[in-house]
Amino acid sequence: MSNFTDRGRTRAQESSNAIERMYITMRHLFNRGFYKPMGVSGETLREALLILRPEIYGSVAEDKLELNGLLYVIDRLPIGIEECRFINLTSDEGYGNSHFTPIVPPKRRRNCYRIDEEQMNIEITRGRSEIYDILTHLTFLFIESHKIMRRVIIDEEGNVNRDWEKLQKAVQQKELSQIEREVALTHTANILGRTFNEISRVHPLFATSENPDRFLHIVYNLGKLAIDEAITNNKRIVTFSPVLRERLGHHLHGEVWANKIKQTLSENGLLQRPIHIISANMHSVMNTLYAPLALKTELKKKPINAIYEDLSNSANIKLRQKVTKTALDNGMFYIEDKSGANINVQVFDTSKINHSYENFKVNQDETDPVIIVMDYAFGEQAYETMDELLKPFQLGEKQFHLGVESISIMGKAGILEGKKGDIMIPSAHLFEGTADNYPFKNKLKKKDLEGNGIDIYEGAMITVLGTSLQNKDILAFFHDSTWNVIGLEMEGAHYQKAIQAAAKLRGNIKPKVKVRYAYYASDNPLETGSTLASGGLGTTGVKPTYLITEKILEQILTS
Repeated sequence: MSNFTDRGRTRAQESSNAIERMYITMRHLFNRGFYKPMGVSGETLREALLILRPEIYGSVAEDKLELNGLLYVIDRLPIGIEECRFINLTSDEGYGNSHFTPIVPPKRRRNCYRIDEEQMNIEITRGRSEIYDILTHLTFLFIESHKIMRRVIIDEEGNVNRDWEKLQKAVQQKELSQIEREVALTHTANILGRTFNEISRVHPLFATSENPDRFLHIVYNLGKLAIDEAITNNKRIVTFSPVLRERLGHHLHGEVWANKIKQTLSENGLLQRPIHIISANMHSVMNTLYAPLALKTELKKKPINAIYEDLSNSANIKLRQKVTKTALDNGMFYIEDKSGANINVQVFDTSKINHSYENFKVNQDETDPVIIVMDYAFGEQAYETMDELLKPFQLGEKQFHLGVESISIMGKAGILEGKKGDIMIPSAHLFEGTADNYPFKNKLKKKDLEGNGIDIYEGAMITVLGTSLQNKDILAFFHDSTWNVIGLEMEGAHYQKAIQAAAKLRGNIKPKVKVRYAYYASDNPLETGSTLASGGLGTTGVKPTYLITEKILEQILTS
């Protein structure tokens, strides 16, 4: 019997309706071609977000500025977007061949271009999920900017208070001394409704080498444009290019991406070998297969798990290069994506791996499997890329069906019971906002991963429309009700939809293709201080990542 209260259920329903309104509105605005986020056309988005109050956006519905949420959003949008009144979402329309320098956000692989002082173009190559992601972040950003505006304007003529004048003076200086910086932070704290300690803590998190006081500039520019909107009605505008509206949903990038992989297999005589596909990061499979060969000296001094931690540290460039070179010399092919899908690929010909390590026995013959590792897709892009990859390859007059033996999906996800670093083994994916559900027989089992000091959870997982929109009420409903959901992620249902269509409807791959899904917890959105906005995993994710990787490879290479 569920212990979910009537009040909780009502709040979950309100939140669910708010998400539905947001997505309907975003689709409508996309079809319309433009909207003003802080105008009448953006009102539904703003109202729905404030009703929803997602965990990632913290205190968005309160009067004070949300600091962790702001950092989360700023890391996923191009540097300088807070200065731009015109934001244009485009397809891949040739800006890469222009004089414009691409701006890539630190936490999202997307090309952005600063066209002039007022305009930022953002390339959309990963489907609707990317549009939803950006529009949600922009809505949050503009709501926060109007909080700043309301705290600094003191009359109808648009006169501003002393705190704003002092912040303006600080950002106009080329360089601030420590004393000047602390004075500016004091005035900023008053503007944002936060303590000096809180502002001092987040200030360095926004800093770049070019602009150590970037936080002050972000606050000032957000407030400046909001003041302009309030006083002169000079509204910020988001537009969608005609080419983007025409191309969306046509799998243009996914088709080019998949054909490049198949062409590489063909050129290297691998097209008709047993094939295993893994959606993962670009390091764990390579390191698991080749670190024992490349780092024999280091392994005499440290255990393999310590080596994996060293390899996860971006400062250890030489160590990483050593493994990569060994991999490229022993059967690995690297395909840098140039299709715009932003998904790089590694292909491993296991017949050329000239060593054995623990559970990985390689026979070195032409029946050895070929492993395709694709980097993470983003939301609905998972369907596009997997759907195209599983299609037959047309080579001249002949059509080749790939001999796909298994498909494994591993990655990060939010957990609803447990902590960061724990592992989730799904038995089904439920697609949020629809009646779609995808039960499957997972070849990875809880017992396969137990006994390693990591808590393992098994059950259904929900594929959400966007991680940035989840709140505790919806997640508590899924967890506490008879759905018994253990976690949330963004791609599982999309992958399984493509796999089932290819295996059971189209006949592109074997009907009984093996599937494996496993996720490690990057956050717990039901636990205060453990959301994605609270910071990264650090080395916490290393052990579960490699444990999952080893078990997937063990099953592939010993089957």
